[in-house]
Amino acid sequence: SLRLADGDSSCSGRVELYHNGSWGTVCDDGWVLANAEVVCRSLGCGEPLLAASEAWFGPGTGSILLDEVQCRGDEDTLWECSHSGIAVHDCRHKEDAGVVCADMSLRLVDGEDMCSGRLEVYHNGIWSTICDDGWDMKDAAVVCRQLGCGDAVSAKIDAFFGEGTGQILLDEVECRGNESSLEQCSHRELGTHDCYHKEDAGVICEGTHL
Repeated sequence: SLRLADGDSSCSGRVELYHNGSWGTVCDDGWVLANAEVVCRSLGCGEPLLAASEAWFGPGTGSILLDEVQCRGDEDTLWECSHSGIAVHDCRHKEDAGVVCADMSLRLVDGEDMCSGRLEVYHNGIWSTICDDGWDMKDAAVVCRQLGCGDAVSAKIDAFFGEGTGQILLDEVECRGNESSLEQCSHRELGTHDCYHKEDAGVICEGTHL
């Protein structure tokens, strides 16, 4: 079992693992974004934004369960990654590892490639769309950067890539353009909108991330 402790959301905090009846921490030796990716995915959070070291979220207590963790990024759990052995370490709690994951994952669908299409957001286990009220190039720039798709070419409105289905999660999104993820931008409360799917927002990015 895995949890994040002392963060400001359920998708950020000190990494703690449950083993033999108690919670322990992970040492930050070799702690990189690929490790954070495994943690974020196993918790149902979005992509990793930060692999935090040096007890960024404060020192934990109990055993230090893993050290020298090396993940490829596609493992299901941290235990599957290479490590020095359970409770084999040369660390103290001031080296406890943490992560910051996006609360939301993004994808672009029904475009020509992975870097163009209708914007959909994964949150609480479902994919939802974004309303185009106020949708502009600053918003598109954040989406393209978050997806690793380079600069934004166009911010599309009026369901340019076709209408989505399900919930409309975000409305009146206002990014400055320098945010690292869409959830950091100003927007109405999640699920609060006055839109129909004919207003689903989309983007075209310069990259062709396949």
